[in-house]
Amino acid sequence: MRKVLLPTIIFVVTILLVIRLFYLQVIDDSLKLKSDNNAIKIKYDYPERGYIYDRYGKLLVANQPSYDIMVIPKDVKNIDTTAFCSLLNITKEDFLKKIEKARVYSPRLPSVFLAQLNKKEYAAFQEVQRNFNGFYIQKRSLRDYQVNYGANIFGFITQVNENIINKNKYYNSGDLIGKQGVEESYEEILRGIKGVKYIQKDKYNRDIGSYKEGRFDTIAVQGKDINLTIDAELQKYGEELMINKRGGIVAIEPKTGEILALVTAPSYDPAILVGRQRSKNYTMLYNDSIAKPLYDRGLLAEYTPGSPFKILTGLVALQEGVIDENTGFSCSHGFSYAPGRFMRCHCHGGLLQLHRGIYESCNTYFSSSYMRIIDKFNNPPRGVDVWSNHLKSFGLGEFMGYDLPTGRRGKIPTSKTYKKMYPGWGWSSKTIVSNAIGQGEVLMTPIQLANMIATVANRGFYYTPHIIKKIKGGTIDKKFRTKHVTTVNPKYFDPVISGLFDVYNFGTAHGLNVEGIDICGKTGTAENFAKINGKRVKLQDHSIFVAFAPKDNPKIAIAVFVENGYWGARWAGPITSLMIEKYIKRKITRKDLEKRMLEGSLEAEYNKYIPNPVKDTLINQMAKKPVKLVSKEAIKTKDSKAKDSTGN
Repeated sequence: MRKVLLPTIIFVVTILLVIRLFYLQVIDDSLKLKSDNNAIKIKYDYPERGYIYDRYGKLLVANQPSYDIMVIPKDVKNIDTTAFCSLLNITKEDFLKKIEKARVYSPRLPSVFLAQLNKKEYAAFQEVQRNFNGFYIQKRSLRDYQVNYGANIFGFITQVNENIINKNKYYNSGDLIGKQGVEESYEEILRGIKGVKYIQKDKYNRDIGSYKEGRFDTIAVQGKDINLTIDAELQKYGEELMINKRGGIVAIEPKTGEILALVTAPSYDPAILVGRQRSKNYTMLYNDSIAKPLYDRGLLAEYTPGSPFKILTGLVALQEGVIDENTGFSCSHGFSYAPGRFMRCHCHGGLLQLHRGIYESCNTYFSSSYMRIIDKFNNPPRGVDVWSNHLKSFGLGEFMGYDLPTGRRGKIPTSKTYKKMYPGWGWSSKTIVSNAIGQGEVLMTPIQLANMIATVANRGFYYTPHIIKKIKGGTIDKKFRTKHVTTVNPKYFDPVISGLFDVYNFGTAHGLNVEGIDICGKTGTAENFAKINGKRVKLQDHSIFVAFAPKDNPKIAIAVFVENGYWGARWAGPITSLMIEKYIKRKITRKDLEKRMLEGSLEAEYNKYIPNPVKDTLINQMAKKPVKLVSKEAIKTKDSKAKDSTGN
C-alpha cells in the first residue's frame, strides 16, 4: 500500500497542475491583461470627480476638462523630434528627459509625457497626432473652483508619485489623487472608479478592435457628490475678516458637531493649484516660511489657550467639590502664590465669587481654585491626574477623530509630565499653578477650543467635529452621531454659563455685544515667545476669544485666535461677535466693528521680527512670481461670479 500511495499522490498533483495551467493559458485570458502584452493596449476612461457643495447646496467645487499627452516609449519610432518640440514649446533636452523617465517607469505601459494641456494646445496637437507614433491624448478632469476661499478645506489634486503607485495598485502613472482637506479625506468617494478598455492590435501595431469583444472592459463610475457642513457665506466672511492677520477661526454647530467655518489665515485662492502652474505656485506657497499659507492654523497650531481655559478650571473645581458658586476669594490685583512669586490680575479686585470671577477673568480666583483641586488629595501627582482626566473628557490632549487628514493632539499635562520635568524634586500645586489660567504646560488647537466651548454650550456633551454632511448615495460615519459625555455633572454648567453671559454685559467684552442675540463668551490673552537668532524673545501677545450663542438652544460655538493680536477684546472678540451675527442674522448691524476688522492689519506687527535679509528674499520671490493670496477684493469679485497677565 505504501509503495502505491506516493506515486498516486504525485500523479494526482501533476494532473491538477496540468489542468490549472491549461485553464490559465488557454481558457482564462485575464492574466494576459495584467502583463505587458504587446498585442493588447490598455486604455483608461477617467470619471469626473464628485462635486462639492456647502451645507445649503451652494456649489463650491466642480470640474473642467484637461488633456494629458501620454507616451508608450517602445512605440516612439520615426518621429520628427524638432517639429514635436516646437509644437509643444519644449526643448529637445526636455523631450529626452521625459522619454527616459517614462521608459524607467515602463517601456510598454503609458505614462504622462506632458500634463494638463489647455484647449488650444490640445486642438493643435490633435490635428497632427497621427505623425507622432507612441503618443496619444488622455482626457481627464481638473477641479474648477466656483469660489476663491476655503483652500484649506478643499485641499487639491495632484499626480500620484511612485510611492503611492507601489502602495495602491488602483493608481497608475499620471493618475490624479486628492491631497489635504476633503479631497484627501474622501478621495475614494470623490474619485469614482476609472473604466478600462482592452484594445487588440495587429502585427503592424494598429488598433483592430476590442479584445474578446469587450468582455473584460469596465465602465467608469463617476465620483459621488458630497455636501460639506460648511456655511460658504460664513467661511467667506471669516476669511475676509482675517485678511492681513494670522490665526484661525473654527465655528461648530453644538448640537451636531458640524463644522460651520474653518478659517486659517493667511490663505490663498485654491485655483492657483490647478493647471500647468500648480507645481510652481505650490513651491512658492511651501517656501513661505514666514506667513505659512499652507499651514492650517485652525487644526495644527498649538497655542496656550489663555483665559478661556478658566472655564474648565471652574468646572473641574465645582465637580471636585473644592468650590461652589458662592465660594469667595479676595484679589488684590494679583495672586501671591509663593514667596517672591506674584501673578498679576487686572480685575477690579476685592472679594469675588464664581460669577464675577468669570466675567472679570480673575487670575486669583481660578488659581486658588486650581490649587485646591491639586491639593485635595494631599498627593500632587494624584491631584494632577484627576484634573487631567476631567479635561480629557472634553476631547483635549488627544486627536479628536474629525474627518480631515491633519491635526495635533495639543497637550494636557499629567503627573508623568511633571515627574519628567522635575525628577527627584517635590513639586506642588504652586509649581504648576499657571495651568489654572491656560498657560503653563497646557496647549490647545483652535478646533479643540471651539469643541470645548461647544461642550459647555451643550451643558456637558459633544459630538466629534466633522465636515461631511451628506454623501450622495452613501452614508457618513456613525462615529459622528455618537454623543461624548464629560465627567462634569450637567448641573455645574449653568453657573459658569451665567458668568460667560455677563462677560458681554459687565465684563471684558462689554463693548462687543450684538443687539437681539444673547452671547456667552470669554476673552483671552496668551503670552507669546519665539526663538529668534537662538534667543527666546517676548513677542506681542495673542488675542483669543471663545463664545456660543444664543445662550439657550445655542446654534453656533466659535473660537477665534489672532496671533500677536494684543488682548482678547481687541481683535479676536470683535471677529467673534461679527461671525455670530453673520450666522444667526445673516446680516451685520455692528458696522463699527466690521469696518475696524476689515480695514485693520497686523502686518506691521509681524514684520517687526523678520530679519531684513529674509524680508528682502521674500519680496524678491514675490516680484518674480506673484502668488494669488486671498484678498478682500478678490473674494468679493470671485463670489459675484458664482497670558493672561492682563487678566482677560
